[in-house]
Amino acid sequence: MLIWVAGSPRLQWPLGGDATRLLGSALALLLIGMVAMSSASVEYAAGQYDSPFFHLQRWGFHLAIALLVGALVYRTPMAFWQRTGWFWLLVGMALLLLVLIPGIGRVVNGSRRWLAAGPLTIQPSELMKMFAIIYLAGYLVRRHEEVRSRWSGFVKPMSVVFMVTLLLMLEPDFGATVVTAGTAFGLVFLAGVKLAQFLLVILSCGAAFGLLIVFEPYRMKRFTAFMDPWQDQYGSGYQLIQSLIAFGRGEWFGVGLGNSVQKLFYLPEAHTDFVFAIWAEEFGAIGALLVMALFALFVASILRIGRRAERSGNLFSAFVVYGAALLFSAQIFINIGVNVGLLPTKGLTLPFLSYGGSSLMLTLMLVALTLRVDKESAAGGERG
Repeated sequence: MLIWVAGSPRLQWPLGGDATRLLGSALALLLIGMVAMSSASVEYAAGQYDSPFFHLQRWGFHLAIALLVGALVYRTPMAFWQRTGWFWLLVGMALLLLVLIPGIGRVVNGSRRWLAAGPLTIQPSELMKMFAIIYLAGYLVRRHEEVRSRWSGFVKPMSVVFMVTLLLMLEPDFGATVVTAGTAFGLVFLAGVKLAQFLLVILSCGAAFGLLIVFEPYRMKRFTAFMDPWQDQYGSGYQLIQSLIAFGRGEWFGVGLGNSVQKLFYLPEAHTDFVFAIWAEEFGAIGALLVMALFALFVASILRIGRRAERSGNLFSAFVVYGAALLFSAQIFINIGVNVGLLPTKGLTLPFLSYGGSSLMLTLMLVALTLRVDKESAAGGERG
Protein backbone atom coordinates (compact mmCIF):
# COMPACT_ATOMS: atom_id res chain seq x y z
CA MET A 1 0.00 0.00 0.00
CA LEU A 2 1.36 3.42 -0.96
CA ILE A 3 1.06 6.52 1.22
CA TRP A 4 0.62 10.05 -0.15
CA VAL A 5 3.03 12.48 1.49
CA ALA A 6 1.35 15.82 2.22
CA GLY A 7 2.88 18.72 0.31
CA SER A 8 4.79 16.41 -2.01
CA PRO A 9 3.86 15.03 -5.44
CA ARG A 10 5.54 11.72 -4.61
CA LEU A 11 4.09 8.54 -3.19
CA GLN A 12 6.00 6.93 -0.32
CA TRP A 13 6.34 3.18 0.26
CA PRO A 14 5.55 2.60 3.97
CA LEU A 15 7.99 -0.29 4.47
CA GLY A 16 11.69 0.12 5.19
CA GLY A 17 14.47 -1.33 3.07
CA ASP A 18 14.84 -4.54 5.09
CA ALA A 19 11.09 -5.14 5.13
CA THR A 20 10.92 -4.51 1.38
CA ARG A 21 13.71 -7.04 0.76
CA LEU A 22 11.99 -9.50 3.08
CA LEU A 23 8.65 -9.10 1.34
CA GLY A 24 10.22 -9.21 -2.12
CA SER A 25 12.22 -12.37 -1.47
CA ALA A 26 9.21 -14.01 0.24
CA LEU A 27 6.99 -13.22 -2.76
CA ALA A 28 9.59 -14.54 -5.19
CA LEU A 29 9.97 -17.76 -3.18
CA LEU A 30 6.20 -18.12 -2.95
CA LEU A 31 5.85 -17.89 -6.74
CA ILE A 32 8.73 -20.31 -7.26
CA GLY A 33 7.14 -22.62 -4.72
CA MET A 34 3.84 -22.57 -6.59
CA VAL A 35 5.59 -23.51 -9.84
CA ALA A 36 7.91 -26.10 -8.26
CA MET A 37 5.22 -27.81 -6.18
CA SER A 38 2.73 -27.85 -9.07
CA SER A 39 5.25 -29.38 -11.45
CA ALA A 40 6.46 -31.94 -8.92
CA SER A 41 2.93 -33.06 -8.00
CA VAL A 42 1.14 -33.09 -11.36
CA GLU A 43 1.70 -36.76 -12.24
CA TYR A 44 1.14 -37.97 -8.67
CA ALA A 45 -2.10 -35.96 -8.43
CA ALA A 46 -3.33 -37.29 -11.76
CA GLY A 47 -2.73 -40.86 -10.63
CA GLN A 48 -4.07 -40.52 -7.09
CA TYR A 49 -6.91 -38.01 -7.50
CA ASP A 50 -7.71 -38.06 -11.25
CA SER A 51 -6.85 -34.35 -11.37
CA PRO A 52 -3.34 -33.14 -12.27
CA PHE A 53 -4.00 -29.81 -10.53
CA PHE A 54 -5.38 -31.24 -7.29
CA HIS A 55 -2.43 -30.09 -5.20
CA LEU A 56 -2.33 -26.69 -6.89
CA GLN A 57 -5.99 -26.14 -6.01
CA ARG A 58 -5.38 -27.23 -2.44
CA TRP A 59 -2.32 -24.97 -2.30
CA GLY A 60 -4.47 -22.03 -3.37
CA PHE A 61 -6.95 -22.85 -0.62
CA HIS A 62 -4.16 -23.06 1.96
CA LEU A 63 -2.62 -19.83 0.66
CA ALA A 64 -5.90 -17.94 1.10
CA ILE A 65 -6.18 -19.11 4.72
CA ALA A 66 -2.48 -18.40 5.39
CA LEU A 67 -2.79 -14.86 3.99
CA LEU A 68 -5.86 -14.21 6.14
CA VAL A 69 -4.15 -15.49 9.30
CA GLY A 70 -0.98 -13.62 8.37
CA ALA A 71 -2.94 -10.38 8.01
CA LEU A 72 -4.44 -10.89 11.48
CA VAL A 73 -0.99 -11.54 12.94
CA TYR A 74 0.40 -8.41 11.27
CA ARG A 75 -2.37 -6.27 12.79
CA THR A 76 -1.76 -7.67 16.29
CA PRO A 77 0.65 -5.62 18.48
CA MET A 78 3.72 -7.45 19.75
CA ALA A 79 2.69 -6.53 23.30
CA PHE A 80 -0.27 -8.89 22.94
CA TRP A 81 1.99 -11.82 22.03
CA GLN A 82 4.30 -10.98 24.94
CA ARG A 83 1.40 -11.01 27.43
CA THR A 84 -0.14 -14.22 26.11
CA GLY A 85 2.93 -16.32 25.33
CA TRP A 86 2.13 -18.86 28.06
CA PHE A 87 -1.41 -19.27 26.65
CA TRP A 88 -0.16 -20.12 23.15
CA LEU A 89 2.31 -22.60 24.62
CA LEU A 90 -0.58 -24.38 26.39
CA VAL A 91 -2.66 -24.31 23.19
CA GLY A 92 0.20 -25.88 21.26
CA MET A 93 0.75 -28.61 23.85
CA ALA A 94 -2.98 -29.34 23.99
CA LEU A 95 -3.02 -29.78 20.20
CA LEU A 96 0.01 -32.07 20.38
CA LEU A 97 -1.80 -34.18 23.00
CA LEU A 98 -5.00 -34.18 20.97
CA VAL A 99 -3.27 -35.49 17.86
CA LEU A 100 -2.05 -38.53 19.82
CA ILE A 101 -5.59 -39.67 20.68
CA PRO A 102 -6.67 -42.58 18.44
CA GLY A 103 -9.63 -41.66 16.29
CA ILE A 104 -8.79 -37.95 16.42
CA GLY A 105 -5.24 -37.73 15.11
CA ARG A 106 -4.77 -38.87 11.51
CA VAL A 107 -2.10 -41.48 10.77
CA VAL A 108 -0.06 -41.18 7.56
CA ASN A 109 2.98 -43.36 6.82
CA GLY A 110 3.06 -44.59 10.41
CA SER A 111 3.08 -41.12 12.00
CA ARG A 112 0.18 -39.53 13.87
CA ARG A 113 0.69 -35.81 13.13
CA TRP A 114 -2.50 -34.32 11.69
CA LEU A 115 -5.88 -33.06 12.86
CA ALA A 116 -8.80 -32.73 10.46
CA ALA A 117 -10.86 -29.53 10.75
CA GLY A 118 -13.43 -29.73 7.95
CA PRO A 119 -11.67 -29.21 4.62
CA LEU A 120 -8.51 -28.09 6.43
CA THR A 121 -5.91 -30.48 7.82
CA ILE A 122 -3.75 -29.00 10.58
CA GLN A 123 -0.33 -30.23 11.67
CA PRO A 124 0.04 -29.06 15.30
CA SER A 125 3.81 -29.50 15.28
CA GLU A 126 4.10 -26.65 12.75
CA LEU A 127 2.09 -24.26 14.92
CA MET A 128 4.01 -25.38 18.00
CA LYS A 129 7.24 -24.06 16.46
CA MET A 130 5.87 -20.51 16.46
CA PHE A 131 4.22 -20.83 19.87
CA ALA A 132 7.50 -22.08 21.38
CA ILE A 133 9.37 -19.08 19.95
CA ILE A 134 6.83 -16.61 21.38
CA TYR A 135 6.87 -18.25 24.81
CA LEU A 136 10.66 -18.45 24.99
CA ALA A 137 11.05 -14.84 23.83
CA GLY A 138 8.80 -13.69 26.66
CA TYR A 139 10.59 -15.85 29.21
CA LEU A 140 14.03 -14.64 28.15
CA VAL A 141 12.91 -11.03 28.59
CA ARG A 142 11.32 -11.64 32.01
CA ARG A 143 14.19 -13.77 33.34
CA HIS A 144 17.05 -12.21 31.43
CA GLU A 145 19.41 -11.83 34.39
CA GLU A 146 18.52 -15.26 35.78
CA VAL A 147 19.27 -16.89 32.43
CA ARG A 148 22.65 -15.16 32.27
CA SER A 149 23.74 -15.84 35.85
CA ARG A 150 22.06 -18.95 37.30
CA TRP A 151 21.46 -22.57 36.30
CA SER A 152 17.77 -22.26 37.18
CA GLY A 153 17.26 -19.62 34.50
CA PHE A 154 18.56 -22.07 31.91
CA VAL A 155 16.96 -25.26 33.21
CA LYS A 156 13.41 -23.90 33.45
CA PRO A 157 12.89 -23.09 29.73
CA MET A 158 14.78 -26.24 28.73
CA SER A 159 12.32 -28.27 30.83
CA VAL A 160 9.46 -26.79 28.82
CA VAL A 161 11.31 -27.52 25.58
CA PHE A 162 11.88 -31.10 26.76
CA MET A 163 8.12 -31.61 27.31
CA VAL A 164 7.38 -30.23 23.85
CA THR A 165 9.98 -32.45 22.18
CA LEU A 166 8.69 -35.47 24.10
CA LEU A 167 5.21 -34.92 22.64
CA LEU A 168 6.73 -34.46 19.18
CA MET A 169 8.67 -37.72 19.49
CA LEU A 170 5.50 -39.59 20.45
CA GLU A 171 3.96 -38.79 17.04
CA PRO A 172 6.84 -39.39 16.00
CA ASP A 173 8.19 -36.27 14.28
CA PHE A 174 11.98 -36.32 14.54
CA GLY A 175 12.47 -33.42 12.12
CA ALA A 176 10.20 -31.05 14.05
CA THR A 177 11.90 -32.14 17.27
CA VAL A 178 15.33 -31.23 15.94
CA VAL A 179 14.39 -27.78 14.58
CA THR A 180 12.27 -26.85 17.62
CA ALA A 181 14.97 -27.84 20.10
CA GLY A 182 17.68 -26.25 17.94
CA THR A 183 15.78 -22.96 17.73
CA ALA A 184 15.23 -22.97 21.50
CA PHE A 185 18.93 -23.57 22.17
CA GLY A 186 19.84 -20.82 19.74
CA LEU A 187 17.57 -18.31 21.48
CA VAL A 188 18.89 -19.18 24.92
CA PHE A 189 22.44 -18.80 23.64
CA LEU A 190 21.62 -15.37 22.19
CA ALA A 191 20.14 -14.40 25.57
CA GLY A 192 23.61 -14.76 27.09
CA VAL A 193 23.59 -18.11 28.89
CA LYS A 194 26.98 -19.22 30.21
CA LEU A 195 28.95 -21.09 27.57
CA ALA A 196 29.80 -24.02 29.88
CA GLN A 197 26.13 -24.61 30.68
CA PHE A 198 25.17 -24.33 27.04
CA LEU A 199 27.84 -26.76 25.81
CA LEU A 200 26.99 -29.29 28.53
CA VAL A 201 23.31 -29.36 27.55
CA ILE A 202 24.13 -29.42 23.81
CA LEU A 203 26.42 -32.42 24.28
CA SER A 204 23.78 -34.17 26.40
CA CYS A 205 21.11 -33.57 23.78
CA GLY A 206 23.46 -34.72 21.03
CA ALA A 207 24.01 -37.97 22.93
CA ALA A 208 20.25 -38.35 23.43
CA PHE A 209 19.55 -37.86 19.72
CA GLY A 210 22.27 -40.41 18.96
CA LEU A 211 20.57 -42.95 21.20
CA LEU A 212 17.22 -42.23 19.54
CA ILE A 213 18.80 -43.10 16.20
CA VAL A 214 20.57 -46.23 17.45
CA PHE A 215 17.56 -47.73 19.24
CA GLU A 216 14.95 -46.97 16.56
CA PRO A 217 15.36 -49.32 13.56
CA TYR A 218 13.86 -47.03 10.89
CA ARG A 219 16.06 -44.10 11.97
CA MET A 220 19.11 -46.35 11.96
CA LYS A 221 18.24 -47.44 8.43
CA ARG A 222 18.03 -43.80 7.37
CA PHE A 223 21.41 -43.09 8.91
CA THR A 224 23.12 -46.07 7.26
CA ALA A 225 21.46 -45.14 3.96
CA PHE A 226 22.89 -41.65 4.31
CA MET A 227 26.39 -43.07 4.86
CA ASP A 228 26.17 -45.46 1.88
CA PRO A 229 22.87 -45.28 -0.06
CA TRP A 230 24.08 -47.78 -2.67
CA GLN A 231 24.29 -50.49 -0.01
CA ASP A 232 20.49 -50.77 -0.18
CA GLN A 233 19.64 -48.91 -3.38
CA TYR A 234 16.10 -50.33 -3.63
CA GLY A 235 15.33 -49.95 0.08
CA SER A 236 16.52 -47.42 2.63
CA GLY A 237 18.85 -45.69 0.15
CA TYR A 238 16.27 -45.39 -2.63
CA GLN A 239 15.08 -41.82 -1.91
CA LEU A 240 18.57 -40.34 -1.68
CA ILE A 241 19.75 -42.07 -4.84
CA GLN A 242 16.74 -40.86 -6.83
CA SER A 243 17.26 -37.35 -5.46
CA LEU A 244 20.91 -37.36 -6.53
CA ILE A 245 19.90 -38.61 -9.98
CA ALA A 246 17.55 -35.62 -10.24
CA PHE A 247 20.40 -33.21 -9.47
CA GLY A 248 22.63 -34.99 -11.97
CA ARG A 249 20.06 -34.82 -14.74
CA GLY A 250 19.55 -31.09 -14.16
CA GLU A 251 23.20 -30.22 -14.90
CA TRP A 252 23.65 -26.42 -15.29
CA PHE A 253 20.40 -25.27 -16.86
CA GLY A 254 17.95 -28.12 -16.25
CA VAL A 255 15.74 -30.22 -18.48
CA GLY A 256 12.97 -27.61 -18.59
CA LEU A 257 9.78 -26.95 -16.65
CA GLY A 258 7.58 -30.04 -16.56
CA ASN A 259 10.23 -32.32 -18.09
CA SER A 260 11.43 -34.00 -14.90
CA VAL A 261 11.65 -37.78 -15.08
CA GLN A 262 12.24 -38.34 -11.37
CA LYS A 263 8.82 -36.98 -10.45
CA LEU A 264 7.21 -39.77 -12.50
CA PHE A 265 6.89 -41.98 -9.42
CA TYR A 266 10.66 -42.53 -9.11
CA LEU A 267 11.25 -40.04 -6.28
CA PRO A 268 8.80 -40.47 -3.37
CA GLU A 269 7.45 -37.30 -1.69
CA ALA A 270 8.54 -35.29 -4.73
CA HIS A 271 6.14 -32.42 -3.98
CA THR A 272 6.91 -32.25 -0.23
CA ASP A 273 10.29 -33.30 1.18
CA PHE A 274 12.13 -33.52 -2.17
CA VAL A 275 10.63 -30.65 -4.14
CA PHE A 276 14.04 -28.93 -4.27
CA ALA A 277 15.51 -31.93 -6.12
CA ILE A 278 12.77 -31.73 -8.77
CA TRP A 279 13.33 -27.96 -9.08
CA ALA A 280 17.06 -28.58 -9.58
CA GLU A 281 16.32 -31.22 -12.20
CA GLU A 282 14.06 -28.91 -14.19
CA PHE A 283 16.03 -25.67 -13.74
CA GLY A 284 19.54 -26.95 -13.12
CA ALA A 285 22.28 -25.66 -10.87
CA ILE A 286 21.47 -22.08 -11.88
CA GLY A 287 17.87 -22.44 -10.71
CA ALA A 288 18.97 -24.13 -7.48
CA LEU A 289 21.48 -21.36 -6.75
CA LEU A 290 18.80 -18.74 -7.43
CA VAL A 291 16.53 -20.29 -4.80
CA MET A 292 19.39 -20.51 -2.31
CA ALA A 293 20.29 -16.84 -2.94
CA LEU A 294 16.68 -15.83 -2.32
CA PHE A 295 16.66 -17.80 0.92
CA ALA A 296 19.89 -16.08 1.98
CA LEU A 297 18.37 -12.64 1.27
CA PHE A 298 15.19 -13.67 3.09
CA VAL A 299 16.98 -14.80 6.29
CA ALA A 300 19.43 -11.87 6.21
CA SER A 301 16.52 -9.41 6.01
CA ILE A 302 14.88 -11.05 9.04
CA LEU A 303 18.12 -10.83 11.02
CA ARG A 304 18.56 -7.15 10.18
CA ILE A 305 15.02 -6.42 11.37
CA GLY A 306 15.74 -8.31 14.59
CA ARG A 307 18.95 -6.35 15.10
CA ARG A 308 17.08 -3.10 14.61
CA ALA A 309 14.50 -4.13 17.25
CA GLU A 310 17.29 -5.08 19.66
CA ARG A 311 19.01 -1.73 19.19
CA SER A 312 15.73 0.04 19.90
CA GLY A 313 15.50 -1.80 23.22
CA ASN A 314 12.59 -4.09 22.31
CA LEU A 315 14.14 -7.40 23.36
CA PHE A 316 10.94 -9.44 23.09
CA SER A 317 10.45 -8.49 19.44
CA ALA A 318 14.13 -9.07 18.77
CA PHE A 319 14.03 -12.59 20.26
CA VAL A 320 10.89 -13.45 18.27
CA VAL A 321 12.51 -12.33 15.03
CA TYR A 322 15.79 -14.09 15.83
CA GLY A 323 13.78 -17.22 16.60
CA ALA A 324 12.05 -16.99 13.21
CA ALA A 325 15.44 -16.59 11.49
CA LEU A 326 16.86 -19.60 13.35
CA LEU A 327 13.82 -21.72 12.53
CA PHE A 328 13.85 -20.83 8.83
CA SER A 329 17.62 -21.35 8.62
CA ALA A 330 17.37 -24.77 10.25
CA GLN A 331 14.56 -25.98 7.98
CA ILE A 332 16.24 -24.66 4.84
CA PHE A 333 19.61 -26.19 5.75
CA ILE A 334 18.16 -29.55 6.77
CA ASN A 335 15.80 -29.93 3.81
CA ILE A 336 18.37 -28.97 1.19
CA GLY A 337 21.01 -30.99 3.06
CA VAL A 338 18.79 -34.06 2.87
CA ASN A 339 18.11 -33.48 -0.83
CA VAL A 340 21.81 -33.32 -1.73
CA GLY A 341 22.89 -36.14 0.61
CA LEU A 342 24.57 -33.94 3.19
CA LEU A 343 22.21 -35.10 5.99
CA PRO A 344 20.16 -38.25 6.73
CA THR A 345 16.62 -38.30 5.38
CA LYS A 346 14.03 -36.48 7.54
CA GLY A 347 10.41 -35.56 6.95
CA LEU A 348 10.91 -31.79 6.99
CA THR A 349 9.37 -29.29 4.58
CA LEU A 350 11.21 -26.54 2.70
CA PRO A 351 9.60 -23.15 3.49
CA PHE A 352 7.55 -21.72 0.60
CA LEU A 353 8.39 -24.59 -1.79
CA SER A 354 7.06 -27.78 -0.17
CA TYR A 355 3.38 -28.67 -0.31
CA GLY A 356 1.66 -28.42 3.08
CA GLY A 357 -1.02 -26.14 4.45
CA SER A 358 0.30 -25.94 8.02
CA SER A 359 3.83 -25.28 6.79
CA LEU A 360 2.65 -22.46 4.53
CA MET A 361 0.56 -21.01 7.36
CA LEU A 362 3.54 -21.07 9.75
CA THR A 363 5.80 -19.45 7.16
CA LEU A 364 3.46 -16.54 6.43
CA MET A 365 2.64 -16.03 10.11
CA LEU A 366 6.33 -15.68 10.94
CA VAL A 367 6.81 -13.30 8.01
CA ALA A 368 3.86 -11.25 9.29
CA LEU A 369 5.31 -11.20 12.82
CA THR A 370 8.64 -9.96 11.44
CA LEU A 371 6.95 -7.22 9.40
CA ARG A 372 5.00 -6.20 12.50
CA VAL A 373 8.25 -5.89 14.45
CA ASP A 374 9.71 -3.76 11.65
CA LYS A 375 6.63 -1.53 11.70
CA GLU A 376 6.79 -1.02 15.46
CA SER A 377 10.54 -0.39 15.34
CA ALA A 378 10.01 2.26 12.67
CA ALA A 379 7.22 3.89 14.71
CA GLY A 380 9.44 3.87 17.79
CA GLY A 381 12.25 5.50 15.83
CA GLU A 382 9.91 8.22 14.58
CA ARG A 383 8.72 8.93 18.14
CA GLY A 384 12.31 9.02 19.36
